[in-house]
Amino acid sequence: MEIYETESEIGKRKSWLLSLIVIVLVTIGVLIVLQVVALAIAPFLFNISMEEIIGLMTGDYSPSNGRMAMYFVQGIGSGIGFWVAAYVIMRFIDKADLHWEIQLPRFTIKGAGLVLLITVGGMLFNGLLVYLNSQLILPEFLSGMEAWMLEMEEQLLELTKFLTDYQSIPELLVGILVIGVLAGIGEEMFFRGLIQPKLHLYTGNGHAGVWVTAFIFSAIHLQFYGFLPRLFLGGMFGYLYYYSGSLTYPILAHILNNTVTVLMVYASNQGMIDFDMESTDTVSYPAAIIGLLVLLAGIFYFKKINKPDGELEQGI
Repeated sequence: MEIYETESEIGKRKSWLLSLIVIVLVTIGVLIVLQVVALAIAPFLFNISMEEIIGLMTGDYSPSNGRMAMYFVQGIGSGIGFWVAAYVIMRFIDKADLHWEIQLPRFTIKGAGLVLLITVGGMLFNGLLVYLNSQLILPEFLSGMEAWMLEMEEQLLELTKFLTDYQSIPELLVGILVIGVLAGIGEEMFFRGLIQPKLHLYTGNGHAGVWVTAFIFSAIHLQFYGFLPRLFLGGMFGYLYYYSGSLTYPILAHILNNTVTVLMVYASNQGMIDFDMESTDTVSYPAAIIGLLVLLAGIFYFKKINKPDGELEQGI
């Protein structure tokens, strides 16, 4: 079960609304501040003008150092941003203790091997969810919203294609650092480390905490045609924490998932494998079924080997 020990009044169940409002305000504030700092520093680091950076953020990807500059802004303003927001809320507002002296020893080689198996199974099954999500058609009276969603999706896809069009090994390594490592650590610290245990407390149900957090995790990415796959991933990461009481496992799974995707895109761009990030026209049902079976078996055994110890086994 999650570990989030706090005696702060704002961290208690009766203060749930105030606590959530504070989380939203602090997080937005931290992300804005770090984004501004990153934008201010980027021109000096990458020999690029502020006008070119603004252009990058609005779809002009012509500047030569644009990819590295965007990675810097994204890494500071998002990956590290969620990490800092979680730390500020935990340390100064909730005065919470995650008891890393308990969490870290719960990480084992056997558990890490299962996480690798679970992540691979999840990625295979997620192909089916990507396909199902792509078939989403809204009712006629929501046609305006659907058009807006499609436009947003196309803009984000263009940005993703630009960021993953690696021209060198250093760019690939930076992509792994930002998309894999920083996003994996920052988002798991915020969503699973902070939000999930609080929602577990507020709802009184661990499964509700996992899935409400996964819903927020998916919605905040603003990729509507990737909502189901990301909801599923959020749930998978959530159960890795819920069943083990160690954030090391969802962090590892998140890093693995993102890094493998980055490597597959790079290998595809180099002509090594056939992988199309844009394709949602077909799905391999056998691969999805095998992935689901591997995932379920992995989660079952993972839960079995991660029975909580006596101290703080009730988590929050």
